Amino acid sequence: MVTGGTRSGKSEEAERRALSLSDRPVYLATATVQDEEMAERVRRHQERRRERWINLEEPLHLGRFDFDRRVVLLDCLTLWCTNVFFEMGEDVDRTLDFMKQELQRLVANPSVTYIMVTNELGMGGVSPNAMMRKFADLQGWLNQYVAAMADEVVLMISGIPVKIK
Repeated sequence: MVTGGTRSGKSEEAERRALSLSDRPVYLATATVQDEEMAERVRRHQERRRERWINLEEPLHLGRFDFDRRVVLLDCLTLWCTNVFFEMGEDVDRTLDFMKQELQRLVANPSVTYIMVTNELGMGGVSPNAMMRKFADLQGWLNQYVAAMADEVVLMISGIPVKIK
């Protein structure tokens, strides 16, 4: 798991790690393009990856894939969490249950190496917005769940990877 704040270098670090393990890793993208700024972010990520990657997009049902003996970069858990949160009507318990089930299905095959990118939302203080507080809590619980399963956890700080686990 590679975590950190906005523009901390999470995706670049995860991509570097994936390419060190495979000549043709899978990039499992969870982003949905809702505006021009997001379209530009996605374009920059795709341009950086080019043809070395197998690119898949899935905003909700991550457990539907079979990645037997592949290296898979899931980018990112935060955008996936956002998609599921709104799909579930902002119900934190339903969202967390759904995500745990999907993750269990996703990682069921021990021959697959996963690198998951996520964000540390709670490090910047408590939002005055109730919905954002619910989401930050949800994201924190999801991160704890994934970190407990992960063999390694890396925190990115200003482009520098710091091994946590």
